[in-house]
Amino acid sequence: MASSILSDCSSARLLPLRRSLLPPRAPRLRSCPALATPRRLLVAARPQLLPRPRRMDSVPAATASSADSATVSADAPAKLIDGKLVAKQVREEIAVQVTRMKDVIGIVPGLAVILVGSRKDSQTYVRNKKKACEAVGIKSYEVNLPEDSSEEEVIKHIASFNSDPSVHGILVQLPLPRHMNDENILNAVSIEKDVDGFHPLNIGRLAMQGRDPFFVPCTPKGCMELLHRHGVEIKGKRAVVIGRSNIVGTPAALLLQKANATVSIVHSQTKNPEQITRQADIVIAAVGVANLVRGDWIKPGATIIDVGINPVDDPESPRGYRLVGDVCYEEASKVAGAITPVPGGVGPMTIAMLLSNTLESARRIHGFK
Repeated sequence: MASSILSDCSSARLLPLRRSLLPPRAPRLRSCPALATPRRLLVAARPQLLPRPRRMDSVPAATASSADSATVSADAPAKLIDGKLVAKQVREEIAVQVTRMKDVIGIVPGLAVILVGSRKDSQTYVRNKKKACEAVGIKSYEVNLPEDSSEEEVIKHIASFNSDPSVHGILVQLPLPRHMNDENILNAVSIEKDVDGFHPLNIGRLAMQGRDPFFVPCTPKGCMELLHRHGVEIKGKRAVVIGRSNIVGTPAALLLQKANATVSIVHSQTKNPEQITRQADIVIAAVGVANLVRGDWIKPGATIIDVGINPVDDPESPRGYRLVGDVCYEEASKVAGAITPVPGGVGPMTIAMLLSNTLESARRIHGFK
């Protein structure tokens, strides 16, 4: 029954998160409403990013002890995986490294964003990315084109940024106007500057054994960063990814596989998704259906990463709605060992990983270790 409502919309690690930053337990939220008409995934996905391994292999990985593990016994409420706190630490680390790069070799990483049209949500995303760049010392370049621009005009600007040595990352804000072919435009971005990780060669390298992409899509990278920084053991564990989009689900599954998890993907044609999900030690939900994953889908002690951001009616809210994830938080937090909130979980990590990819691109291009 549940499978019929699934939609298909769906890392150099940085420094380990200080345990003192972690709240001891996840707060209780309101009970989940009965599953209603599915809504499309609104994830702050694009940094797009979305996405390579964003790798900073020169930085030591987290060395978590069993005491630091995010997995706890199922007789206590789940620990909160706070994306805001982790993203803040990531930005602080990036700012330090950007300053060091500038002082040592005189190079400042640069990120170029191309926005076509006047969608309010896209304008907000671009504005937030610009602020995030300024906060860590990354130069921000922006091109705003009218809705009726041609593909050729967009590609012309991409080509200009491809050849600009001061630009180390290029992001084309999605969605593009309907008359444009997303694939043609995204493929025009140089693979060495594809900080969104959407170039087919980057995704292809991610899927191959023994190969690493230049960049991994930002949202899946953010999911993995949360797992690593919270000391969640991945090797040898069972992982289920709910959703198979190119932006989140598929690259998340590939990243988990590279980390030596045994991975299953649940999607719109999956039979018995509850049974499959219940076997998972790690669940990444990125399907865009509010409160789809209920408490009885969760294995006791499992770690839950909820990528979904869905509006549901709430007459008590000043806005008339509130945001919930793909996982019923109230139910799942009583069973899981650790869980991300919505909002405040994966969302803040997406832009942080975009900044991470841009810094890594500049370091690679200029051979700066």
